Amino acid sequence: MKISIGSKIFDGPWGGGNLFVINLKNYLIDKGHEVIHDLSSDDIDLILMTQPLKKSESASYSISDIIKYVKYVNNNCLVLHRINECDERKDTDYVNESIIDASKYADGRIFVSQWIRNLYENIGMNMDNSHVILSGSNKTVFNSKNRSIKKPDEAYRFVTHHWGNNWNKGFDNYQHLDQLVADESFKYDIEFTYIGNLPKNFEFYNSNHIQPLDGENLAKELKKNHIYITGSINEPSGNHHIEGAMCGLPILYINSGGIPEYCDGYGVVFEQDNFKEKLIEIIESYDFYEKEILTYENNSITMSEKYEELFKNMFNNKKKIIDNRDLDKKNSPFNLIEKYTFLIKRKIKLI
Repeated sequence: MKISIGSKIFDGPWGGGNLFVINLKNYLIDKGHEVIHDLSSDDIDLILMTQPLKKSESASYSISDIIKYVKYVNNNCLVLHRINECDERKDTDYVNESIIDASKYADGRIFVSQWIRNLYENIGMNMDNSHVILSGSNKTVFNSKNRSIKKPDEAYRFVTHHWGNNWNKGFDNYQHLDQLVADESFKYDIEFTYIGNLPKNFEFYNSNHIQPLDGENLAKELKKNHIYITGSINEPSGNHHIEGAMCGLPILYINSGGIPEYCDGYGVVFEQDNFKEKLIEIIESYDFYEKEILTYENNSITMSEKYEELFKNMFNNKKKIIDNRDLDKKNSPFNLIEKYTFLIKRKIKLI
């Protein structure tokens, strides 16, 4: 199959979405598929729409471009929409509406957690041909080899990492942890390392801060620690806690968004009002979860196998899917000027 993934790939640290594209692309190529990131070919079998928002700098083409491609170039091309974003994550007020609108033009939808699927179903999204596929990280990079084994006389070393610096990433909890590091009345000796970008004018006073890392450098740094923490609010899936878990770190995780679907059974869940209590709980149950975490299975191969299986199933049922499609009913009229402008842009490879 020839598959176009609608996202650019960036070198270096760039967040979970970028890693998703890299991991899926590498897997599909290994399986003999052709993967591109534009709409310049006339024979694309499937478009995976990952960034329909016009403001996104990672999008390699827009939903408008996709609609025009299907209408004017290749009506046999299938469109699948991967949904991993929402207003609730960053307190915005335009994301949900934009994603629902873009999804009207898709032949199927993939949600990165049941939580975000429920969210969009509750606000009216069409759930025809919808699927939940959990994300996964590269196990050749993120694995438990050479991880730090806690010694009896060592402090419990906590770590987290984020590319984004929105406050909802969990900085209230990380700030609380930073305070506990210096609290002499706290019953355990703890340390905390934060890897990534910080909110403007925010700083840690008792913890280690490391600039964003990726790949082997990130994995190496994560493995120096004992327990992973994530306080990210309304996170549809996230990649950070997956990478921490795959490096062999039990997880202290917030009961919010889709994160519990990824972490259940591999650590201790906390609410906003019992953080300190649950921090103590994971320390006291560390030996148990340190063994359980070694069975963690959300890796990029497992994820990519499910994507490929879905792609193949849709391809095998292409005629039925296309027969049920009617773009004209979805308010997408284009005049001749728009049509030929689009075709010219394709010819000079602007999209």
